[in-house]
Amino acid sequence: MSHFFKPSWIEATAESLGILPKLAEKQPQHDLKPIESESPDLSNFPAYEDWDDWAEYEAKGWADGKTRKYSLVPTVCFNCEAGCGLLAYMDKETGEVRKFEGNPHHPGSRGRNCAKGPATINQINDTDRILHPLKRKGERGDGQWERIGWDQVLDEIAAEIRKTIQDERKDEVVYHVGRPGHEGYIERVLNAWGVDGHNSHTNICSAGARLGYAIWHGADRPAPDYANAKFILLISSHLEAGHYFNPHAQRIIEAKNEGAKVAVMDIRLSNTASRADYWMPTRPGTEAAVLLAVAKVMLDDGIYNKTFLKEWTNWQDWLKADHPDVEPTFEQFIEKLREHYAEYTPEFAEAESGVPAQTVVEVARRIGAAGPQFAAHVWRSAASGNLGGWQVSRCLHFLNVLSGSVGTFGGTLPNSWGKFHPSVPNPAPPHKTWNELHFPDEYPLSHYEMSFLLPHFLKEGRGKLSVYFTRVFNPVWTYPDGFSWIEALRESKWIGLHAALTPTWNETAFFADYVLPVGHASERHDLVSYETHSGLWIGFRQPVHREFRRRQGKPVTFTYEANPGEVWEEDEFWIELSWRIDPDGSLGIRKYFESPYRPGEKMAIDEYYQYIFERVPGLPEAAKQESISELEYMQRHGAFEVERDNYKRYLAEVSGRKSAGSELVKKDGKVVGVEAESAKRVGFPTPSRKQEIYSKTMVDWKWPEYALPAYIKSHVHEEDMDRNAGDFPLVPTYRLPTLIHSRSANAKWLMEIANRNPLWMHTSDAQRLGYKTGDLTRVNTEIGYFVVRVWATEAVRPGTLACSHHLGRWRRPQDPLANRWGTNLVDINEEAPGQWRMRKKEGVKTTQSNDPDTSRIFWEDAGVHQNITFPVHPDPQSGMHCWHQKVRLEKAQPDDQYGDVFVDTNKSMEVYRKWLEKTRPAPGPDNLRRPLWLKRPLKPETSLFYLDPKQDKAGK
Repeated sequence: MSHFFKPSWIEATAESLGILPKLAEKQPQHDLKPIESESPDLSNFPAYEDWDDWAEYEAKGWADGKTRKYSLVPTVCFNCEAGCGLLAYMDKETGEVRKFEGNPHHPGSRGRNCAKGPATINQINDTDRILHPLKRKGERGDGQWERIGWDQVLDEIAAEIRKTIQDERKDEVVYHVGRPGHEGYIERVLNAWGVDGHNSHTNICSAGARLGYAIWHGADRPAPDYANAKFILLISSHLEAGHYFNPHAQRIIEAKNEGAKVAVMDIRLSNTASRADYWMPTRPGTEAAVLLAVAKVMLDDGIYNKTFLKEWTNWQDWLKADHPDVEPTFEQFIEKLREHYAEYTPEFAEAESGVPAQTVVEVARRIGAAGPQFAAHVWRSAASGNLGGWQVSRCLHFLNVLSGSVGTFGGTLPNSWGKFHPSVPNPAPPHKTWNELHFPDEYPLSHYEMSFLLPHFLKEGRGKLSVYFTRVFNPVWTYPDGFSWIEALRESKWIGLHAALTPTWNETAFFADYVLPVGHASERHDLVSYETHSGLWIGFRQPVHREFRRRQGKPVTFTYEANPGEVWEEDEFWIELSWRIDPDGSLGIRKYFESPYRPGEKMAIDEYYQYIFERVPGLPEAAKQESISELEYMQRHGAFEVERDNYKRYLAEVSGRKSAGSELVKKDGKVVGVEAESAKRVGFPTPSRKQEIYSKTMVDWKWPEYALPAYIKSHVHEEDMDRNAGDFPLVPTYRLPTLIHSRSANAKWLMEIANRNPLWMHTSDAQRLGYKTGDLTRVNTEIGYFVVRVWATEAVRPGTLACSHHLGRWRRPQDPLANRWGTNLVDINEEAPGQWRMRKKEGVKTTQSNDPDTSRIFWEDAGVHQNITFPVHPDPQSGMHCWHQKVRLEKAQPDDQYGDVFVDTNKSMEVYRKWLEKTRPAPGPDNLRRPLWLKRPLKPETSLFYLDPKQDKAGK
């Protein structure tokens, strides 16, 4: 095929004026031969049959006919929770990864990726990445490190864990995860060790939304069937920065293209809001008031699904508890429900939120018309920002219940229906400890561990840690009150041994004893499954260098033998560490890490996954069709669709006997379902096996005022603002679509796109206060302040400030040069006990390295670290940190500089104690620590749920 350059009319005019040279004369003319391939169409994905021998023209050498041959190895992205599929293009000559593209075999992402997926190439080629295990020299935080080997790492950490277990101090071994990415692996490890050691980041992420959903139907997340919806209600910016946003965004746009209408509650005019039919910029924390007003309109207008509401909610329980004098009929229930929500008129919603009453009415009627094809979602956003934020998700799901769109085609499904849970080899029984540093009595309903309070608990003397793993986790920067984390991490009396498992340097790793390089998306094994749509799938994240070498007939024993440097992965690390903790089997740990195929021998990582994949429904048959093993099928395809759709699972029929005086169905003494819709159905995993509009759990656990969905005024409610003094609610939770929480700064493409986090301020507020874009302002919080530049914009609700949490990364002069694309060099000084000051020395700048792009950086700003100036705000029910801040603006003072931070951790302890007083601690019924039916990560033996183990009734 011949390629001749033909200038456009603009170029031709520029050539005639002498502005441009004669471009055609500069271009070589070639007759390119077609690439020898079964699928020469480069506008589409390579055919699967060609994945192991694919040819493409070179990006810079195509005009000369240069080509490269590749082996395409699938894996799964690690840069957010969506788990999208990737294909690594392995150069067959050099063995290097040349690029990442989407995997068309992945049912969730379907071959499409956001910017973060292809940017994995930046991360694995990061000039400053950690390539070998390191051990600190000197004091913690001094910045001195020495290279050591993996054998030394394993022996030293194993010895400390072994001693801790032998001394019966099991609660002192803690694994704290930031970015999860594996189904069931670490839970298996910790149970084998017998420790209640799982800690996570969930209570600064999504615990609020989770509790609101779980109270309704046991499942703690929604899985909207966007593609088939007629009306979609989103709280936050789900098209570009929401939960599972790439798979979700595809399907939302598909629905819009088919005529679906979209409403968005977001204080910013986000990309999502700009595509919406209804933009509803509520005052922060008033979302539940709007949702209840929508519910009232639906009830008053009679536009609800009578069958679903009557058959699948526990309305009888509410009438019996709160209205025992009325006749227990469905009609009476509706009447009393209308009375209960009478105050939530559209006009009330407008007064509280600012959303016009007419919009409330229109949205309600749109939802009623959509009926079972109403899809809705909230994840972080309002649910994670506000006191009582869990009620936002609870009130949103109320609309799904009213419209009968729970688990339906085009509706909103429970996440558990689309989440695969593997059968793992040699599973250990539940552990027999309860770690009160994770689940203290003050928060019996907390959804996940109270992780962000760990430094405060340690300071109070509630416990200590012997061995502390931080896994792809950076609380010093990500969490609120980061200086309290520094104070805890530097003290060996609180944290004995700290090992940071991380693919790149971060602010928490600076204070570790060991920094252990674990892999990026293309350098690790993980089993991935997420509820991206109506269906059930698994993805296989695998180390592509290892798989490439296997295909070349050069297999390795350990992944770090194939990865760059000695970069390892956690899967093999935990097997090896566990084997060394219990070298002779006397602790009863080693047996759980023996091969399922070779008794008594150590399990190999391929054996672990082969065992799982043999038990995935449908996968053995698919592998047999290609005459390969189940493991090889996943190594070659990277994903497998287990189920195409999963609607209305609650209708599945069960066998058993109906309990006397109850609709519950029991079998062998256990509740297995409920009688509904003229049959015995499996229902939902709640005490009533129905959707619980009335939560006896909330009543039993001392929160009777929240028995039904309710509106809780936020801690940043308008009535608490002194506008004349400069008070504002600050929304610091929104994400930038091209950045990762704390792993963007080593991805040059991503940092080039977004590298600053100004303070969003509406133009009317800026005019009133005398600000213009670029002006410095001091943002005062309860425990300190930060200095940032203003961005005056129409794209934010008047009276509200917003600042993205993604930016403001830093390193000190003594720390390794790393993340140079997005890190400020700072001085940090503790001027008095608990009084910390940070000042930027220099921003991002050009440097010389083995990557020529480090000399081409054109930006200097790396943003401001705002989170470190926030105190902890633990919600008394969900345990969620309430991110929104009441701040007071003032003009920057003469000595203020951009990026300045000041924090007093003494004040942060005072705020912590103030919020602690809001709780209503355990015990609950039967002396329980927390409800038996409510999910708890790494669930222990049932007896541990009781403050007095002798009262274990459920375990008998």
